[in-house]
Amino acid sequence: MLAINLESEVERPDFVALDKEGQIILIAEVKGNPFDSNREKTKENAIWQIIEFLQAEKFLIPFAMFVDLENVLVFRWDGSNLLEVLNLNTADVLSHYEPEFHQKQIFHLYLAGLTEAWISDFCYHWKSEIPPGSKEMTKIGLSQLLEDGLTQP
Repeated sequence: MLAINLESEVERPDFVALDKEGQIILIAEVKGNPFDSNREKTKENAIWQIIEFLQAEKFLIPFAMFVDLENVLVFRWDGSNLLEVLNLNTADVLSHYEPEFHQKQIFHLYLAGLTEAWISDFCYHWKSEIPPGSKEMTKIGLSQLLEDGLTQP
């Protein structure tokens, strides 16, 4: 397994995805229950954390992801601008990995694990040949980069 060395003084992301050459291509920040009383503020703070992390790195990480109980947001990073390129419904995507997603309370660590499982499915198709959101992830160029890659917490 490849070891990554993220030498940032800012808080680490929940997980990263590496391409088949071992380069980080995606960082993910996940926010599940318990939520602050203000979800928008939580989302805004998480996106600022993502930007701080991306700016602190010495190499370009092309994609970032923010996941909460409602949305999976994927951003493209060009070194100075973070542009939202995809918005998926979290339950639609992750209920493939947790069929009772709509019926149970999902806490942060479990949401992070489900999200990482979904991204891992793009890497080596452990559950599906065509993971949920494949069409959209292919359109933005992320699924191609994930192929034969791996994830790390």
